[in-house]
Amino acid sequence: MNIMHRQDGVSLWRQIAAALQADIADGTYIPGGRIPTEAELSARFGVNRHTVRRALEELSREGLVRIEQGRGTFVAEDVLDYTVEQRTRFSEWIRRHNKEPSGQVLQLREIPADAQTAAALGLRTGAKVVLFERLGFADGRPVSLARHHFRLRGMLEALREASGITEALKAVGVADYLRQTTRVTARLPTPTEAELLRMPRNRPVLIAENVNVDSTGAVVEFAVGCYPTPRVQIVFEP
Repeated sequence: MNIMHRQDGVSLWRQIAAALQADIADGTYIPGGRIPTEAELSARFGVNRHTVRRALEELSREGLVRIEQGRGTFVAEDVLDYTVEQRTRFSEWIRRHNKEPSGQVLQLREIPADAQTAAALGLRTGAKVVLFERLGFADGRPVSLARHHFRLRGMLEALREASGITEALKAVGVADYLRQTTRVTARLPTPTEAELLRMPRNRPVLIAENVNVDSTGAVVEFAVGCYPTPRVQIVFEP
């Protein structure tokens, strides 16, 4: 127990914030790790929960922690630069940051194309397309929620058999594909997105709409990626 006392006009909550900041700096609490509860911190510092809450709110404003309603307070993770390039591949992006990529397939099925998807793929609204929805992780932490749409014959079966999109496209005759356009917007996450990405609902997500083409310029994919701003920033370079 570290009992706090007022020191030279320094409020108790500022002392607690400084102590927690030191704990984060020395690795006591690691990026993505949970901070003890308000009750536990109140007992540790010998103060009431309101004082602890004030300290945590200050750390949140400074970007050192993130407060998730109903889940607790967590040390903010390193922000990953997602550089938009002609060949942007998820695994390469994550390994570039010395982290291990992994993924979870949420959906793989045929659906009727909505107006936006149909326009991007050059189809009529309602035409059948393959939807591949995947949650992407870096060292076990979710960093992307992507919905990929394809119009290629045999793509559904190829994605069922392949280890990833690049391999599946090769199986249907697309040896390489390039980014043609990227459109980025921001909004608050839906409840489902916030839950899957393990992020607070009051922090925005970045939405990247991508059109990818083959070597002849034919459109092969329309993808909509959702990225949590606490962990990812999108970078455009010449």
